[in-house]
Amino acid sequence: MRIGEACQQIALAREQRVIVATMGAMFAFDALGVTERRLSSVPLMGGAAGLGLGLALANPHVGVIVVDGDASLLMQLGGLVTVADSGVSNFVHFVINNGAQFAGTSNLPVPGGAGVDFCAMALAAGYASAHVFDDPDALAAALPALLAATGPTFVTLMIEPEPARFGPELQQPEIPDRQFQRMGMEAEQLSVWYASHIESLQ
Repeated sequence: MRIGEACQQIALAREQRVIVATMGAMFAFDALGVTERRLSSVPLMGGAAGLGLGLALANPHVGVIVVDGDASLLMQLGGLVTVADSGVSNFVHFVINNGAQFAGTSNLPVPGGAGVDFCAMALAAGYASAHVFDDPDALAAALPALLAATGPTFVTLMIEPEPARFGPELQQPEIPDRQFQRMGMEAEQLSVWYASHIESLQ
């Protein structure tokens, strides 16, 4: 499954839920034109679950979808325990498992590689359920039930890494300032949306 296919199915099924995305998923949602009710977890690499948890606890009537990365999640594995211990139920945590850090750019290997079982970690941490998908059609069919379930729910998405675009022969261009400013800008937009819609969603 490609990351764009997975993110497209999530976007189609999410309804009024807020999406917190990091790294590759963030760019996939950009390419799909999904700009509303989003919060990017960059440059806070590894912090997507924590950001999503804060939103879910502060606004329990609005569901939260976290689309994490495998390398990002490994940076803050303790977040799984924090999410599970919180008792939050409106929370679905996807992880893009492509075995690559900075997928589509330098494609550095993720520590542990294919031997890391994220679903087992989530269940051991106390998540209500955990699931694995490697096909976009199967994911699309399962999403309504996954999003409606009492969470926190964990989903591993087996993703084919995008081809590397940078390396010894082709240097990476300078990262634009907006990349490091977007989380703040999106947080402001999300705050305005919450303020204008929260009563209708309760």
